[in-house]
Amino acid sequence: MNKWIRGTNAAVLSLAVIGIFIVVSIFLNSMKNLQVDLTQNKKFTLSEQTTQALKSLDKDVRILSLTSDQTEPFIKRQVVELAQEYKKRNSKITFDEYDMVQNPAIAKQYDVDPSGVLVVESGTQKKTIYYYDMFIPGQQQGEYRFSGEEKLTQAIVNLSAKEKSKVYFMSGHNEIPLNQMNTWRSGLESSNYEVKELNLLREGKIPDDADILFIIGPETDISDKETELIKNYMNGKGKLYMALGFNKDMVSGWKNIDGLMATYGIKDQHAIAIEPKQSVLYDPLTIIPEYGFHDITTKLQQYNLLTMMTLAVSLGNEPVADFPATAILKTTDKAYGETDLKLLADSSRSALDDKDVKGPLNLGYVVESKDKKPKAVVLGGSTFLVDRVIQQQGNRDFALNSVGWLHEQKDQVTIRPREGDALQQALLTGSQAKMIFYGTVLVFPLLFLVVGGTIWWRRRKG
Repeated sequence: MNKWIRGTNAAVLSLAVIGIFIVVSIFLNSMKNLQVDLTQNKKFTLSEQTTQALKSLDKDVRILSLTSDQTEPFIKRQVVELAQEYKKRNSKITFDEYDMVQNPAIAKQYDVDPSGVLVVESGTQKKTIYYYDMFIPGQQQGEYRFSGEEKLTQAIVNLSAKEKSKVYFMSGHNEIPLNQMNTWRSGLESSNYEVKELNLLREGKIPDDADILFIIGPETDISDKETELIKNYMNGKGKLYMALGFNKDMVSGWKNIDGLMATYGIKDQHAIAIEPKQSVLYDPLTIIPEYGFHDITTKLQQYNLLTMMTLAVSLGNEPVADFPATAILKTTDKAYGETDLKLLADSSRSALDDKDVKGPLNLGYVVESKDKKPKAVVLGGSTFLVDRVIQQQGNRDFALNSVGWLHEQKDQVTIRPREGDALQQALLTGSQAKMIFYGTVLVFPLLFLVVGGTIWWRRRKG
């Protein structure tokens, strides 16, 4: 009788536990938006900026994830989970996933990359975010930071902008062609800029709708008439973004370029920055500048993102009352400016002598008007803007941040990247993988079954 009662109690208790589990499961399933982030840094919780942006969203937005077999599953999962969070917060957001190979017609409509892209579109407006742009390498192997929330929220905010800003890239002086700066161009277009090329010899004037004039990597000088047009443009509401190229005869060959910079207090020292320290990662002509304190560089310093410049021209400052200038990029005091440019160009050799410019050197300035409004960005180098280099470290962020400062962007989104756990990879042989599979799927369950059965049988006998 006692055995029967004990058995009945055990059965009732088991049914009660199962019933409670079912009730709790149904309750939790009914609360679809209930989420608890138990991570130490709340890395799965959307920021206040994102929450406010999604609350104020009043138009339909479609987010598409385009991936292929070359997309890392771990990376894809994080991006997809992030997009799904946005969809949960606002019913106006839809999210769809497509495989580029299985859906080639869809892929042809967008700028795709085998590693994966996220497309954000509303009406005729469209923003493209590359998967690799959302992940920042950490200091240790396998460590990373995920900046997807900042990129996605910025894209949604930009979709709400009423008009696009017009920016023009000058050509005709061996500048870096736009088709070699596709990544930067794509970033500018995603930030709501309309990018166009401008050849003053053909056009005869700087368009009235030009918000910013870019002169990127010129090797030859601009003409007297071009200089006059640029100065007239700058005397109004015009803004200039200049990043110098290289010319071994720049001392005598850059009269107008030097004169244009001097108007805003920037002096070309006609010297190429040399960093004596060498490593496997870079040579003496590659400079990793230190940042000056400025809005452009604050976030880069905070995230420890470095900018890399090669063949960078050393710049000085001769103050002009109406145009105060601030240095934002500089070398260490061990660097120097090589003034023998012909020797450097012909043999790639350099040695510090009395004619060289002593470090630390300034490689970048921002210029304001007398009423503290952004007027110009002048950089000693431009190679960091080309496609093969701009993805490294903070190059792209520096390029976009400096344009944003110059254009006085008021809706710039700043969200700290989520710290990712260090990725660990286990290398297993085929036999080891089979051993783990059979052990977890067959051996261990069978072992527990045998042990449990043995205990049950002994108790029954007792």
